[in-house]
Amino acid sequence: MSVLREELLDGRAIAVAGGLPSSVGGALERLGARIEEMPAHGVLGEDEERVGEWARSRGPLQAIVYDARQAFGSGGEHALSESLEQAWVAVREVANGALIPAEEPGKVVLLGPRPDAGPLAGAARAGLENLARTLSVEWARFAVTAAMVAPGAGTTDAELAELVSFLVSPAGEYLSGCRLELGAS
Repeated sequence: MSVLREELLDGRAIAVAGGLPSSVGGALERLGARIEEMPAHGVLGEDEERVGEWARSRGPLQAIVYDARQAFGSGGEHALSESLEQAWVAVREVANGALIPAEEPGKVVLLGPRPDAGPLAGAARAGLENLARTLSVEWARFAVTAAMVAPGAGTTDAELAELVSFLVSPAGEYLSGCRLELGAS
């Protein structure tokens, strides 16, 4: 059961990438958001500019939510590298293609893997946190904020949906450069 008010995200367009669970996307839509699902990395090809073209064609956008969990899978060095690279490409190109040119507040939300996702899950979470912190400084002049969500081992999709919905709402614009732990003990 959501504690967020209905129509919280009315008029907001949110790019989602990386395989965000449909329940999270559905929650965003129920709150009034228009979801623009970015095609998988391979569909857009290796040309990073195609991601920017995709973002420009979907604009205006107010946020991007990148879920690194699918690219990270069960871990390993290649998965770590791939999930962080895909996060950077998706976020950079959507920001440059749609968020920054809009000259309105924008939001980047990065979802990390669960701590039990593999031996390098902590490294993936730290890399995404570092990206959020760095972008919060670099893109502050463009009114683009960034946050990283670190789900716990028992975090439900409903809990994740609630936090992501809050972060991409106008109230979430006040949180930037931070790591938000869900289900931490």
